Parts: sequence; structure tokens; C-alpha cells
Amino acid sequence: MIHLPTPSLLTACVLAGCALTACAVGPNFKAPEAPQGGFTPAGQLPPETVATPSANGPAQRFVDGMDIPGQWWSLFQSAELNALIERALKNSPTLQAAQAALRQANELAAAQRGSYYPSVSGTVESQRQKASGASFGIPGFPSSYFYNVQTASVNVAYTLDAFGGTRRQVEALQAQAEYQQFALEASYLTLTANIVTAAVGEASLRAQIAATLDIAQSQQKQLEITQARLNAGAASRADVLQQQSTLQATLASLPLLRSQLAQQRNQLAAYTGTLPGDYNGGEFNLDSLRLPQDLPVSLPSKFVEQRPDIREFSALLHQATAQVGIATANMLPQITLTGSYGQTASTFSNLFASSSNVWGLIGSLTQPLFKGGQLRHQRRAAVAAAQEAAANYKATVITAFQNVSNTLYALQADAEALAAQAVAEQSAKDSLGLVQAQYKSGGASYVQVLSAEQSYQTAAVALVKARAQRFEDTAALFQALGGGWWNRNGKLADTSTAAGSARTP
Repeated sequence: MIHLPTPSLLTACVLAGCALTACAVGPNFKAPEAPQGGFTPAGQLPPETVATPSANGPAQRFVDGMDIPGQWWSLFQSAELNALIERALKNSPTLQAAQAALRQANELAAAQRGSYYPSVSGTVESQRQKASGASFGIPGFPSSYFYNVQTASVNVAYTLDAFGGTRRQVEALQAQAEYQQFALEASYLTLTANIVTAAVGEASLRAQIAATLDIAQSQQKQLEITQARLNAGAASRADVLQQQSTLQATLASLPLLRSQLAQQRNQLAAYTGTLPGDYNGGEFNLDSLRLPQDLPVSLPSKFVEQRPDIREFSALLHQATAQVGIATANMLPQITLTGSYGQTASTFSNLFASSSNVWGLIGSLTQPLFKGGQLRHQRRAAVAAAQEAAANYKATVITAFQNVSNTLYALQADAEALAAQAVAEQSAKDSLGLVQAQYKSGGASYVQVLSAEQSYQTAAVALVKARAQRFEDTAALFQALGGGWWNRNGKLADTSTAAGSARTP
């Protein structure tokens, strides 16, 4: 049997509930204001880095308020890099997991919004029973008899959101969906930045291997010269053995570099959702990459809206604030209306006769009176959780500003280091050539040659690493500033904006 209010009464109840939900208990969330401070103290960072005539050595300019393109990695002007990132965005299991988490959060928020409306269910029931006449206490009734009952009814139940508890529950789930949205953006940003860094790492290792092979070739020639001097009586056997040892030490460093190169390509394979044996990405080298010369420096007021992790923690703070309202509403009365409307008859032929009509209305108000302090402590816990979320948000903002500041200083230091290292490498190269020529003519000792070789080897590898570091820190700056997701054409595949798809009615 079902209780259903008349249409006019049900409509009045729904309107009353909507009016009551216009005001919800608990604090209303307001996003914290953006910090007013900058990334570095005024005057500490020059408008541009130093320049060097070496490869990848142009000056980089810091442009305040410059926007970031959605596909910021395209600024490195590498077709291989663009293709690899496009492949990763389609196949990365990490990104797919984040997309699924967002879809789940959106569906949970949509499901909770159903609590705004009455629940309606229909029942059709047929019964046949045997009863004892004695149970009715009426003389003359047979000792037992059989009877049928046919019932068709509709049930309606509606809980008025008098104090906004349901509204806060929806709000909390919408905030959770927003958190998952920016967790997806953070995964997207981390994936693209990691691919750029890994590609630069591969290019660096290839350049280190090439430099080491060049050094080994030079050492092989020096070994031949030393052997010829030994045959002419102008060098000792110890000089030959020392040169052989130096050459073999250089060659011994190649297997480790090649192993690191293979591991780097395996990492790129993992980023693209590919098994190592199936990976066929293009080869990267430093000369094929271009260093962006204009670098963005976001305004602090916009920066907090652009960093995905800051937006994540803002959503968590929003969710925790809504939980305070939920805990508060749980301490207040709950008003429920239920109704039934249906037909009951002994036969199907009489089921829809006017005399078979039955209905009922029930209204209830439940006020918690004593639960051993459970509700009070739950609300206190919700308040503490909101305070924790606020502190975590503040810490995230501070860390984000620190990331940008560290990267800006690193870029300036990278440029200075590359300029110095370029001079050091050229000087070491010239010195080695001069000493080798002198040694060949007998004007320099073998110890001088050995020292010059070691200095040049160190300087050549260091120059490669200095070139790569500028690329890596440039990518780190784009990542630290949020990656330009707000300028991306189209949304991430299989996603929807949580804020837009989870609005209250």
C-alpha cells in the first residue's frame, strides 16, 4: 500500500522545500584572496639573462604578464617532440585514470542532486491468503477461508531540505568533482613537462656520448703519436701505458651513458603508454631544439587561478567548508513527507472501481535529542578539517610561488653557467691542441698532454650538460606557471567541466 499526497499538496510541499533550501546552515565558501607579493624581490632579477655565442646560448627575456600558450612545448620548435606529446596524450594510462576519476566524481555529484526531488515508486501486488475465522471473533464465520487482495499503488517520499543539509552534500560533491578536474589538469601538465624533460635528457646523453667518442678519437691519435715517439726513443713505455689507460677509461664511460640513454627512451615509452620493445619514437638531439627567448612571468593575482595544484586545494577547502554545513544540518530537525495513492480490491475486475480507491498522507519531524555527543563532535571535527584544508591551501600557494622563484633564479644562473662553460670548453680545446702540437715536436711533456686531455674531457661534457640544463629549467618554468591549460583548444578527452555539469537546480 502506498501513501501519496494530492497533486496540489505535493506541489505545495515541493515549493516549500525549495524555499527552505534557499538558506543553508554552515559557512559559505569564499575563495581566498590572491597574495599581493611577487616571485622575487624588486630589482633582484634582471629583465633578461646573459647571452653566449655558443649553441643554445641566446639571452632569454622575462616578460611580466605574458600569457602561456596551451601547447607551450611547441615553443621548442621540435616536430618530434610535438608528435611524441600528442601520442602520449592519447595513450597515457595515467591520464586515462585521471579522466575516469573525473567522470566518476561528476556522476556522483549528479546522483546526489537527485535528492532535491521527491522519490516516486510504483507497486503492483497480488495476494492469495488462507485465514482462520476465529481470528476475527465473529460467530458463524467458517473455521477458515480463502481470500484474494489485488493492489496497485504509487508511493512518494520527500524530505524537505529545511536547513540545507542536502544542498551542502551536493556542494561538497561538486567541489570533489572540481578537485578531480584540476587533478586531471595537473596530470596533464606533469605528463607534458616530464616528456619535455626526458626528451632533453635523451638529447643530452646523445651529446655526451658524441663528445666522449670525439675525445676517445683524439686520445687514440695521441696514443699513436706517443707510440711513434717511443719507437723513435723520444718517449717512455710508461707514457704509452698511461695514454692507453686514459683511452680505456674514456671508452669505459660509454656503456654507462648508453645504458642511461636506453633507460631514458624506456621512460619516454612509459609516458606514451608503450612497452619498451614497441617504442619507436624519434631521436632527440640538442641542436634540433630551440630555446624560447621570451619567458612568461605571470601576475600573482592570475597565478593562483592558473596553477592546477592551487585550484585542487581550493576545491578541497570548498569541500571541507561544505562538510561543516552538513554536520550542522545533521543536528537540526529533519522533515519528511510521505504519501500513497492506489487501488485495493479482491479481484482485478474491481481494482479500478471508485470504491477501491485508497490514499494516505504522513508528515514527520525528527529532532535528534541525545546521541552521546556524537553530532557535536562530528561538527567540531568538520570545523577542524576545514581549518586543516585552509592551512594546506596556504602551504600550497607558498610552495607554488617558491617553485616559480627558484626556477627564475635557476634560469639566470643557467645562462651565466653556460657562458662561462663555453669559454672554458673553448679554452680547454685550444690548450689541448697547442700542447699536443708541442708534444709532437718535443716541446711539451706527456704529463702536460695528459692534464690537457682530462681538462678538455671534463669541459666538453660539462658544456653539454649546461646546454641541456637551460632547456630543462625553461620547461620547469612553464610547468611552475601552470602550463597554459586555460588557452588549450578544446577540453581534455572524455572530460567535462565539473563546475558546469554539477550546478544546483
